[in-house]
Amino acid sequence: MATSSERSTSRGPAWARGWSRRRIVAVAAVVVLVVVLAVSFGGGAGGRADVPVLADGADVGVTGVRSPSERAGGTLRVAAPVIDSLDPQRSYTPGVWNLMRLYARTLVTYSSEPGATDQLVPDLATDLGTPSDDGLSWTFTLREGVRFHTGRPITSRDVKYGIERTFASDVIVGGPTYVVDLLDDPANQYAGPYQDEAADRLGLASVETPDDATIIFRLRAPQSDFPFVLALPSSSPVPIESDTGEAYGNAPISSGPYVITSIDAATGILLERNDQWDPATDGVRTALPDRVVVRTGMSGLERDQAVLAGSADIDLSGTGVQPATTSRLAIEDDNPLRERADDLTTGAIRMLALPTDVAPMDNPACRTAVAAAVDRHAVQEELSRQGNAVRSSRLWPRALGDGPEESDPRPDQAAARAALADCGQPEGFDTVLAVLDSQLSVKVAEEVAGQLAEVGIRAEVRPLDGSTFYATDVGNPDNVAANGYGIILTTWTADFPTPGSFLAPLVDGRTISSAGNTNYARLNDPGINSLVDSARATGEDAAWREVAVTVGSASVYVPLAETRVQLVSGQRLRNGLVMRPYIGYDLATAGVR
Repeated sequence: MATSSERSTSRGPAWARGWSRRRIVAVAAVVVLVVVLAVSFGGGAGGRADVPVLADGADVGVTGVRSPSERAGGTLRVAAPVIDSLDPQRSYTPGVWNLMRLYARTLVTYSSEPGATDQLVPDLATDLGTPSDDGLSWTFTLREGVRFHTGRPITSRDVKYGIERTFASDVIVGGPTYVVDLLDDPANQYAGPYQDEAADRLGLASVETPDDATIIFRLRAPQSDFPFVLALPSSSPVPIESDTGEAYGNAPISSGPYVITSIDAATGILLERNDQWDPATDGVRTALPDRVVVRTGMSGLERDQAVLAGSADIDLSGTGVQPATTSRLAIEDDNPLRERADDLTTGAIRMLALPTDVAPMDNPACRTAVAAAVDRHAVQEELSRQGNAVRSSRLWPRALGDGPEESDPRPDQAAARAALADCGQPEGFDTVLAVLDSQLSVKVAEEVAGQLAEVGIRAEVRPLDGSTFYATDVGNPDNVAANGYGIILTTWTADFPTPGSFLAPLVDGRTISSAGNTNYARLNDPGINSLVDSARATGEDAAWREVAVTVGSASVYVPLAETRVQLVSGQRLRNGLVMRPYIGYDLATAGVR
């Protein structure tokens, strides 16, 4: 996932059309929401003088629980940026995926156990699924007693229909498409449920529902990460009779403990209890608050101020506090704010990609020269001036653990010059360093360019527009070659916490595409592709380590640093459990004072 914050919905809420009974109910809900917001978000720090500042200790929520409590009631107040979509099949923002844990259950989901939030547990299903011996099929059985908020039982066909919606690329846009890659037949592509007019509606042939409780997935190739795909909200059930196509996000049907009762651009989103949710069927969600209020469209500094002042309990963004707020969280003996903070790496690695079809990066020795000249320590210092980062020299996020050795190499100008001689460029060469046009990225690029210049590599820093950077500028390999982008400064993070999810999009040559390409180095090595296939089939860390080490020796990527963030809990927050995959406090277990 290179970037996920630029998607948005365009249509207004469904209840705003016509004076129907539904509108009358919704308007009443808006009135309630306005009152709740006035009480919950109003007043700033002065209005919360009666609330003590909790000081459980720094980083308590990373492997433990901040302010544990089983007490139910109250309103959980969430500060959020612009939300891309409330339709589970259309959102591609981890913070929104965290919110969807409240109303969109999936066959499996992330654990709410402290220190294990990157692991999967059963949700709508009775277990984590049964793969066939050849890894080409997965079978799941649904729990008894699970219902939509309408009261109708959830069946295997509802899960299948939710997945089918992703295939309707002309209607359902913006969300992840892993299921299309894994389940579609290239020779007979499925166009989605809106073009499926068969009387018996067989739907997607690779997903079978022999009865209401059983669902079988037939994969094109073995994929050990498949359960993580099913943990995405895009794999949640949707009742066909309630699907309104692109407008479904205005009133999504809930399968979780809360239901969205109001959506308003000015006042936010209100979620209230779903009386059809049975806690006996759910081992993940505690559903402590009576309601959840999400105030959207807040800037980063506004979110920070709301959480620090006590008018918000959680920041939904998944980006942590802003650089301007970081100084207030300094490690000092008498700093109560630091006691409310949780510091963690995000899995997002900033790196240099060296496209193998752009001269002179088509020569391995020239790529080796670039890698040898880079000073990761200086890059980290530049990053730390405006944010948090830790040095990285491997294609393997820290939280995954069990990865290749972290060597933390220092710049070696002698080795860089020797490599330049080996590649036939003893005096160095000219190239273009493509970078996202943001203040921080440009500063990092200029730092790297300065380091390369010391050995004769003259890199022109070329800032590119953020709206097209990943989609077409560096995401289109032909455009990269045409413009001579020999170095690309990019940031990459995976959609789920597995080595395969991080590595395969970067290194599998069969993933190279003409738009939105994430194999930025345009690496297409048959030997590496074969290693990827073996690792996908087994899912073993050792196999993925071999992929990472082999790619590292080719010097097609130069990892620089991994992003760190600081989360701050609100004064009233209880059960502050850091959900690592979503870089935020878990909404499924959060409570309030």
